Amino acid sequence: MARTYSIILLSLLFYLFAFSKTIDGAKLVLVNKCGESVWPGILGNAGKQTPKDGGFHLGSGEEVVFDVPDKWSGRLWGRQGCNFDNNGRGSCVTGDCAGKLHCAGKADKPPATVVEMTLGTYSSPLHFYDVSLVDGFNLPVIMKPAGGGIGCGVAACEVDLNIFCPSALEEKRNGRVVGCKSACLAKQSAKYCCTGKYADRKTCKPTLFANLFKAFCPKAYSYAYDDTRSLNRCRASRYVITFCPLK
Repeated sequence: MARTYSIILLSLLFYLFAFSKTIDGAKLVLVNKCGESVWPGILGNAGKQTPKDGGFHLGSGEEVVFDVPDKWSGRLWGRQGCNFDNNGRGSCVTGDCAGKLHCAGKADKPPATVVEMTLGTYSSPLHFYDVSLVDGFNLPVIMKPAGGGIGCGVAACEVDLNIFCPSALEEKRNGRVVGCKSACLAKQSAKYCCTGKYADRKTCKPTLFANLFKAFCPKAYSYAYDDTRSLNRCRASRYVITFCPLK
């Protein structure tokens, strides 16, 4: 019996080792199911490269596939209502990154729905990813593994929060709600931003607005310390990120 257990254990260890070696980075598949164009913005974390020059156009119904290296970490978001000249300069109604088509190291301008990911570290082969509403919301998005994986979940805010956005948080353009601000952006207070004396898990608690976001998007971060319910752990070689997944 002990020999049988040893064989099973060795087989399991071999499988895990072999599997970890077969995944060298990951493929990201970006799909636009919105009824209009989306301009994805990408920003690698400090010391990490930024794929696709940090941004590109993705027409309605189109998809783009690109590779990110092992241990890559960064953020990705969708920009809407963009207009750029031949030099890639212009602006976006939501998610703008310093008026550039290629974000070139610039982050999103809130409010924006953000996909965050860390695809392995030097201490762990696991992938971590989430959809965050900490910077507010501009369009629905979902991230999930394709073709299976180990211990994987779905990160998402699939509902159009602009429809349900409280008036105090609305971001409007020409009378139309184009985004829903985070309470931090709207109120500019330590309580809502989890700063100052609220800068830790014990003192930073979900507010009324965070609870509202969570009710509509239970698979997304609603405030800074929402990771117990919103951070996904996975080990896969391919992930699909879909804008407006329910359309």
